Amino acid sequence: MDYPNDQAPGAPVRHGIPEHGRIPKYYAVKARLDGLIGELGEGDALPTERDLSEQYEVARETVRQAIRELVLEGKLRRQGRGTVVAGPKLEQPLSLASYTEGVRRQGRTPGRNLVTLDRFPCPAALAAETGLERGEPVWHMERVLLADDERVGLESTYVAVTRVPRLDADFEPDSSFYAYLHGQGITFGDADERIETVLATPREALLIGTPPALPMLLIHRVSRDSEGVPLERVRSLYRGDRFSFTTHLGG
Repeated sequence: MDYPNDQAPGAPVRHGIPEHGRIPKYYAVKARLDGLIGELGEGDALPTERDLSEQYEVARETVRQAIRELVLEGKLRRQGRGTVVAGPKLEQPLSLASYTEGVRRQGRTPGRNLVTLDRFPCPAALAAETGLERGEPVWHMERVLLADDERVGLESTYVAVTRVPRLDADFEPDSSFYAYLHGQGITFGDADERIETVLATPREALLIGTPPALPMLLIHRVSRDSEGVPLERVRSLYRGDRFSFTTHLGG
């Protein structure tokens, strides 16, 4: 038995093979493709489904299912009519650091495209969640998140107009909102976050440029300033095939 001596940390135990040794054909093909991906470089093209089905002596649908799973896991990506090796996932820290800082730390160029920036009276649900006054003016800013010009997520930020009254005039939408807040003399204190897996709505999928069936990582954040006063409510949607999240836990 090859377990555990060659078991890589973080890999499925016994490479995901059940004790009885019987595995679906697509999973066997997926394991072989995973090995092939390790030999190829980022952007290298995968052989065609027809070539792979002949090489592995399986039906094309079996190959197609294996490729679909590897695309969902972010190891492969579609390019035109073919499939190529994807780059490594972006690691975003679970901290009060901005998206910009997290992307730059990995040598990538962060960016954002503004979708909308508007203001409206704070609704009851938002007031209950943040401690803002119901009916007070709030900004809503929605932006597509970019990494090296690749669309990787969608971010909605809600903040009281009284905190940043000139947001629509002074703020550059493609820059870091946290850096802007620091420039306004606002410092962060703490935040509550909740993470879940969701599917994008048709509108969100269109903005991010992904199929609606692609799993997304959704982060809800309510942050407060250094005085404990509610500051912002953020809904961040990240592509599950392009992101992982890291944190450090103290004892």
